[in-house]
Amino acid sequence: MKRTAVAAIVTLVVLLVAGAASTFAQAIFKIPFKFQAGGKKLPAGDYTVMKAAEGQLTLRQEATGKDIPVPFTVRIAQPKPPVAEPQLVFDEVGDFEPSYTEYFTVYILSEVWLGGEDGFRVHTTKGAHQTKVVNGVSAKK
Repeated sequence: MKRTAVAAIVTLVVLLVAGAASTFAQAIFKIPFKFQAGGKKLPAGDYTVMKAAEGQLTLRQEATGKDIPVPFTVRIAQPKPPVAEPQLVFDEVGDFEPSYTEYFTVYILSEVWLGGEDGFRVHTTKGAHQTKVVNGVSAKK
């Protein structure tokens, strides 16, 4: 009986610590181009990306300290071999807006990998597109 109670407590502690670790997982990225995320157009610059609430990530623009909420649609299982370092995956698409005479490249944040855990899908681009990966570094808090 005592052994079962101790095992249950140890299991609970391990689950709580693992949950807390993923809650505070974050990474820093230097994004060299303008991009779109969470329905907003954002400038190039340094960003900290972290998991916030359930179903949401937060991008913190380092220059201004502004937090941008970015909902994710689904968790993505780690590939083989697993993604060890933090990565942002952007869909690179073409757009003729606003003048319809010039062609612009638009980068849309599609996946977030904080390294060592499952990824987050934040956008799905239908149709032809290329991907661009920006690597980051883990940030310990």
